[in-house]
Amino acid sequence: MKKGIITYSSSSAKIITCVLLTLLVFCSCNKKSKNGRTDTYASGKMILMCDESFSPIINEELKVFHATYPDAQVTPQYINELDAFNALKQMKVNLIIAARNFRPDEIEYFNSHKLYPRYFPIGYDGLAFICNNQNTDSCITVENIKRILKGEVKTWGEINKGSKLGEIDVVFDNNKSAAVHYAVDSILGGVPINSPNITAVNTSAEVINYVEKTPNSIGVIGSNWLNDKRDTTNVTFKKNITVMSVSQMEEATEMNSWKPYQLYLLDGRYAFPRTIYALLVDPYRGLPQGFANYLQSPIGQKIILKSALLPYRGDLSIRKVNMSDE
Repeated sequence: MKKGIITYSSSSAKIITCVLLTLLVFCSCNKKSKNGRTDTYASGKMILMCDESFSPIINEELKVFHATYPDAQVTPQYINELDAFNALKQMKVNLIIAARNFRPDEIEYFNSHKLYPRYFPIGYDGLAFICNNQNTDSCITVENIKRILKGEVKTWGEINKGSKLGEIDVVFDNNKSAAVHYAVDSILGGVPINSPNITAVNTSAEVINYVEKTPNSIGVIGSNWLNDKRDTTNVTFKKNITVMSVSQMEEATEMNSWKPYQLYLLDGRYAFPRTIYALLVDPYRGLPQGFANYLQSPIGQKIILKSALLPYRGDLSIRKVNMSDE
């Protein structure tokens, strides 16, 4: 009896190949349908939640990202920091931008659900204090800022004798924003803000408009809102308000007080720098992971530098330049 030898013709091989490819596609589609995600590092759709104070820099990042990756659609939702963290915890989004890192209890929560959070520092801005252009008292000490936020000081005359501006009217961008969180945790050491002279509106733009119209006010916002787009050197702020200079000394003077410029964020002279974080919980490792990586990339970091903020990654150096009138 002859042994049987099984052979395949070229047509049979083609049929089997087609069947195998069909099965692979079928399995792949089933896998995608289970988690509802079809995005990749550079394609698909996602929602990004971001504290409203960082909307200018994220808008600039998205312009270039979408131009580079036309198959990706990242839709930003600019809300307050607290609601962004809650949305991430509920897995309504996979990526948020905020001014703080995960707390230990938040990491423990995600880990307990086998969701492993990652964080990406992407840059630094400053918590800025702005005042009306009519206010000549634009230098202020760290200590007086603390006293104002605690409600211990309520009038301009208490910090600048002879001032006729009356009560100090402080306004934040939002009562659940990154600015409020930073003020409570990093400036007041956990002591809640408690003063009838301190209120909140809804957005950073509203803070600027309010301060522009209110001579006795102080506005508290992120410094990336203050870059004047007319200035290509990024060394001036918006002309319709005054950015206050902050001193870490006992008395504030023009010589020892600093504004939140890139240089003073870099060398530590500005007292209130903030780290900007991209916070990720993405088990699928798709577009949220891709955009977070992009923010850390050389292109993403260059956009941060050009936006008058300080990039997290970058070999920055300070050079002294001698200027001559000749």
